[in-house]
Amino acid sequence: MPFPVEAARYSTLRAAKDGLLWLRHPVRGVLGASRAHPLDPEPRTELERYDLVQHRVEELASDADHFTVTGDGKRVLLRTDGKLKVVPSDRRASGDDDSDSNITVDLSRIRCTVDPAAEWRQMYDETGRLMRDNFWRADLGGVDWDGVLERYRPVLARVATHDDLVDLLWEVQGELGTSHAYVMAGGGAHAYRQGLLGADLSRGEDGLWRVDRVLPSETSDPAARSPLAAPGVAVRPGDAVIEVNGRAVDPVTGPGPLLVGTAGKPVELTVSPSGGGDPRHAVVIPVDDEEPLRYHAWVADRRAYVHERSGGRLGYLHVPDMQAPGWAQIHRDLRVEVAREGLVVDVRENRGGHTSQLIVEKLARRVIGWDMPRGSRAFSYPQDAPRGPVVAVADEFSGSDGDIVNAAIRALGIGPVVGTRTWGGVVGIDSRYHLVDGTLVTQPKYAFWMEGQDWGLENRGVDPDVEVVTTPEDHAAGRDPQLDEAVRIALAALAENPAKTAPDLPGAR
Repeated sequence: MPFPVEAARYSTLRAAKDGLLWLRHPVRGVLGASRAHPLDPEPRTELERYDLVQHRVEELASDADHFTVTGDGKRVLLRTDGKLKVVPSDRRASGDDDSDSNITVDLSRIRCTVDPAAEWRQMYDETGRLMRDNFWRADLGGVDWDGVLERYRPVLARVATHDDLVDLLWEVQGELGTSHAYVMAGGGAHAYRQGLLGADLSRGEDGLWRVDRVLPSETSDPAARSPLAAPGVAVRPGDAVIEVNGRAVDPVTGPGPLLVGTAGKPVELTVSPSGGGDPRHAVVIPVDDEEPLRYHAWVADRRAYVHERSGGRLGYLHVPDMQAPGWAQIHRDLRVEVAREGLVVDVRENRGGHTSQLIVEKLARRVIGWDMPRGSRAFSYPQDAPRGPVVAVADEFSGSDGDIVNAAIRALGIGPVVGTRTWGGVVGIDSRYHLVDGTLVTQPKYAFWMEGQDWGLENRGVDPDVEVVTTPEDHAAGRDPQLDEAVRIALAALAENPAKTAPDLPGAR
């Protein structure tokens, strides 16, 4: 039965005294990138009440993780901001934490005694049971699983730390010879996050640390913010960072030690301009992770390289994973890049996931028509369809769904795969189970079969159509022979089969 409330994301509908309670969740994309700044507070879930007498909605709590209603329906046990509170179910709680309508449950009195060795023994047995009950083959591939557990059990008696236990569980699960058998201990956030400037710095012969390169910001990704490229900072290549918050930069260690604990906080840099003159001061907010910045810069560099090598005829797309970030990344530039005559799809270092079917559907599209509006360029039908040849680039770090997408590209005849044999791990997981202390253990559960490969993708991977190995010398020199070969093959294919183009309009009658 519908309630007269606006459309939103609601959950946890519960009955209470003279009304109904639910959680109203913020609407956001799967990437969670709806904030103006990555360090801004997350949007909060609200606890709302619908009054059955007044026929109206009111907010009971602006920050609610979960709640439970008491048996008489008069009170709510609310989990909010790491606390448990008992509040009324029919009105907003008092702002006074000591009032009868806002009671905080004192969890600090709880005491729990743990025997680590006994806990580790239970975790060991639990890991064995979970694998036995979830492994993709009921016979565990012919492995005597009980025998494996007993063979390693004497080592369990000598485990002295949680790290030892994690190492032991890795070894035990590794006896099954199957990918995705992970053991991941839960980790806490570091209190003092290292501040990073989003730039390459190096020490000159004079002992000064100069900026060699400022990484460009990627405005479509809130996490790819470059501190030195922020408005008003104006730090450029060649400038030297001589002080951080008034403390001189050590000529040996550089500015790094002075930036410890500064991530997300304003920091004053004293900069000596490359062209000479008096030092100037700039306030920046360092980031704690440069990977998004460096990733986008790498993609932009690869794209520019393909455009240059092909004379602008080939587009370039990189797919970093088969999850929401990879799906977003390919669509950042898809419409522009597929409009070129051919397409290079780079799936190197693909971390896997579950969206390969969607990626393949895009790449397998073929132009069968054109939409030609007056005063605008023509659009292919279907849209986002390659106009000419597609060449994939893979390496040994293309794994899981990154294996599968390359196998599918070959099986469907979308185009050749250039590079090296992929990782070879396609038996998937769902990451459902955590042990008693929060350690995640995974069980390879979802087997994969493909025409032409049978069960052979696991522990083998996809062999490229054209093998090209990038050597350490290539990497050090900045060469990319795999991309060079992909461009060569695509241009050769274009020479034989030109890209599809929109027809001329019919002549006047």
